[in-house]
Amino acid sequence: MKLILAPMEGLTDPVMRDVLTHVGDFDWCVTEFIRVTDSLLPDHIYDQYCPELKNAGKTAAGTPVHVQFLGNNPEMLAANAVKAVALGAPAIDLNFGCPAKTVNRHRGGSVLLDEPEVVHLLVKAVRDAVPAHIPVSAKMRLGYMDRNFTLENAHAIEDAGASWVTVHARTKAEGYTPPAYWDQLAPIREALKIKVIANGEIWNNLDARQCRLESGCEDLMLGRGAVTTPDLSLAVRQNKDHALMSWNELLNLQVRFIQGPRKTDLCMLGRYKQWLGMMSKHYPEAKLLWGEIKRLKELDQIIVILNQHANLAELTLKIETQGLR
Repeated sequence: MKLILAPMEGLTDPVMRDVLTHVGDFDWCVTEFIRVTDSLLPDHIYDQYCPELKNAGKTAAGTPVHVQFLGNNPEMLAANAVKAVALGAPAIDLNFGCPAKTVNRHRGGSVLLDEPEVVHLLVKAVRDAVPAHIPVSAKMRLGYMDRNFTLENAHAIEDAGASWVTVHARTKAEGYTPPAYWDQLAPIREALKIKVIANGEIWNNLDARQCRLESGCEDLMLGRGAVTTPDLSLAVRQNKDHALMSWNELLNLQVRFIQGPRKTDLCMLGRYKQWLGMMSKHYPEAKLLWGEIKRLKELDQIIVILNQHANLAELTLKIETQGLR
């Protein structure tokens, strides 16, 4: 079974990839999509979206990072894919799943699922351009507003030479609203010779098992569930229905996140609060911590509070351990 950390705009940025691959067990992760229009992108864009290219295309934990592009210009997608590979990208992924209205209005992301022939053209252009040993893959949804072209798109991706396809088990119209239709992946898997990776609404190990059962897919891409529960990949690997990391370990992980590279402290402050808000859905301790930091405007203040919580957690564990003797 392969587990992949999903590309999520504004969420699985380089800092989050570093944190989640530091604690988790992913086979690879995928960058947020890099938008390609009509030009060869400058180096600083690659530095921004995938600084791991300077580390042999891997996170600090050694997890490969695949570069994802979004666009509708075959020549420029191909040219930028060639550049990404030259910079060290171990694989290229193409985005046909983004449901954002702005992206779709500019004929990018999931709107292209109404044009299977274009999907084929774009994948083939990239496949033909990059060296044969570099995998090219694509991420799609079941469709745009409906599922009329689900199999056509899957075949278009396969016939263009993709090594695998990841399918988010909802249409663009269905967005991220539960449920995900994992059973709809089974016909795709049965129709293709290449690997189909299942994605969508996998929040815990129970979901992972059910997704694999309904879809028949062996491999899974974990998205918001992995951010909300940072040890989700470990739980899935070990087939455990409970969290494996203590809250104290998660506090140390949060400090690592805050101390990661960022453009501004204000940006990191917003990112951390976003993450803590997501974790509060799963961890009661996160909800309490959120109440303490939600109005703070300085990162140093938050780090002090995190360390206080860590010290308290260590003291509590010591007392409980002594009490069991």
